[in-house]
Amino acid sequence: MQKITPFLWFDNQLEEAIGFYTSIFSNARVSDIQRGPDGKAFTASFALEGQEFMGLNGGPHFSFTEAVSFFVRCDDQAEVDHYWEKLLDGGKPQQCGWLKDRFGLSWQIIPDALIRYFSDPDPEKAMRVQAAMMQMVKIDVAELDKAYAG
Repeated sequence: MQKITPFLWFDNQLEEAIGFYTSIFSNARVSDIQRGPDGKAFTASFALEGQEFMGLNGGPHFSFTEAVSFFVRCDDQAEVDHYWEKLLDGGKPQQCGWLKDRFGLSWQIIPDALIRYFSDPDPEKAMRVQAAMMQMVKIDVAELDKAYAG
């Protein structure tokens, strides 16, 4: 059991959100749903790729902001495309590989190539990659490769 678990506050779409997220990530499970007197989900526990989450149908008092996001590390462009398209369904694209899903939760869909290029000891290469990334909405690995190569 992990010591710290993200706790997500939804207005009243907890079950819809869990269904959405567990349909996108192949390693996903719902471990518990506690229902209120009305039969609707009140709290739930679920996991995505080994990361445990808890959710609450807490009403409209609070909403998600970009101050907290989930970083999805992707092996290649195919994986970037998969998570980008699935999580974006009903959501809104943002700059530099960020998107807001239909529930307002922010995600960063980032390929390993970007992390690797940013870590390069040659600052000119890293700066070219950063400049290319700043022009992107969804991250394009082929364009990052071009920028890195100069």
